[in-house]
Amino acid sequence: MSASPQALVTAARNLLLPEPGTEHALAPGPRARAAAVLLRMALDEALDAYWRRVTPSMTRVGKHRLLCLGWYAGHETARRCHTTWSALSAACHYRTCELPPAPAQIHTRLLEVADLLTALDATED
Repeated sequence: MSASPQALVTAARNLLLPEPGTEHALAPGPRARAAAVLLRMALDEALDAYWRRVTPSMTRVGKHRLLCLGWYAGHETARRCHTTWSALSAACHYRTCELPPAPAQIHTRLLEVADLLTALDATED
């Protein structure tokens, strides 16, 4: 069983913007990376839900979901999905010679994912 996209976005928001006075075991960089993972999962879940409404066979292969999205949801939504998914994927991967993503960078992606969830939900089937 998977969490809803909105629940994943909320969890990512809680990692990026903790309540004042809250202490965390993780530094801001690893929290931003964890938030990026949650946001990418939210976008994947939203894309799966979209394709289940449109044509369920598109949920089988991830690459096809993004390639064909422009024909169904519009080119702008498809471009934004691809750009956001790619940026989140890059932020998720640990590289020993690179710093973790900045929380502000991931917060920008959080806003974009929240916007895309609305766009995918509102797109006509």
